[in-house]
Amino acid sequence: MTGKNRVLIANQRPQPSSPGRKGGQGFLSTYTNFLYPPLCSRLSTLVTLVPLLLNTACSSSPTLSQQSTQNLSQRVQNTNTQVASNPSILRLGYISASSGKAPTGPTGWVLHKGKLKPELQKLGIQDVQLLSFPNGPNLNEALVAGAIDVGIYGDTPAIVARATGIPTRLINQEQVGTNAWLVAKKNGPRSVVDLKGQKVATSKGSYMHRYLIGLLQKTNLSQQVTVVHLLPPDAQAALERGNVAAIAAPSGTGPLLKSKGYPVIDEATKHPDLPGTSVTVATEAFLSKHPDFPQKWNKIKQQAVKDIKANSQEYYKFHAQVSGYPLDVVKASYPLEQFPEEPLPTKGQQLLERTKKFLVSQKLAKADFKLTDWIAPQN
Repeated sequence: MTGKNRVLIANQRPQPSSPGRKGGQGFLSTYTNFLYPPLCSRLSTLVTLVPLLLNTACSSSPTLSQQSTQNLSQRVQNTNTQVASNPSILRLGYISASSGKAPTGPTGWVLHKGKLKPELQKLGIQDVQLLSFPNGPNLNEALVAGAIDVGIYGDTPAIVARATGIPTRLINQEQVGTNAWLVAKKNGPRSVVDLKGQKVATSKGSYMHRYLIGLLQKTNLSQQVTVVHLLPPDAQAALERGNVAAIAAPSGTGPLLKSKGYPVIDEATKHPDLPGTSVTVATEAFLSKHPDFPQKWNKIKQQAVKDIKANSQEYYKFHAQVSGYPLDVVKASYPLEQFPEEPLPTKGQQLLERTKKFLVSQKLAKADFKLTDWIAPQN
């Protein structure tokens, strides 16, 4: 991606903690946990962000006080000090647990092929700045700070952000039916029931976190399993050391551990209401400057998905190179049928609605809202 098709990359990230680090702090299932990252996993990019002091970030206390709830709402509503944006530059945030220098999926593919920038130039957008984040709450923090214009990430943190009042609009779903893997340590648990009294790690506020909470509720283990926050690289290290009984792993990590002989004791795809989706959202401020962006972006994505399906082997090689995962792991993690050509397929909307209802019912999302009110108009 050089010359006229180059993109600006600003994705410096904190390095994973030392393999000798023990399991993370316990955390609460409250909407603040899904909206913002813990202080022990703060955002680190080349942009300057508004400092957000989170009273409950790495706490293991049993409740969230009314005062801290009010403070959270005030932070979302009073975001006057924001990073200045340039309307000719699209600041694109995405999730990369492996510190990938570019996104994958349809957007990553069209970037790789050099076809994104020429199309965006028709809207007056001259450059694309890439910003990677280790987890959804980190990307939410950047949205609050006005540090990104568009984000591609899991539906759970995106829904929580919207429910809390962050002014975003839903553009599309990049991936529908995203799996999560519950991977146990070797010589450890062999079923979900065996997790009773054990520690399970996952990334706080992610779609894996939502899957894990839903699974524990289905099996009546919510009060009998300790869930701890670790990002995927640290969670994998903790599992390998035997510091946790299991981890709820994302695409890539789950199949990789399975290939190494770690037992998979459950998967999100075994439960109709627990798989996730990957969504693209844009800030309302950005869309006010570029009202034709949703229609253009979805047309670009549709062509990218068609090209991926027509050239699947080439795509998988690209994905493996960018992500660092072996080719067979990428194929197991990202079946082509998970990339929809339409912006919001029926199955995807159903999963979004189920996820939203679950998050609201469990008080993991602050307030309910209509999906139709969230979806950006297609001009």
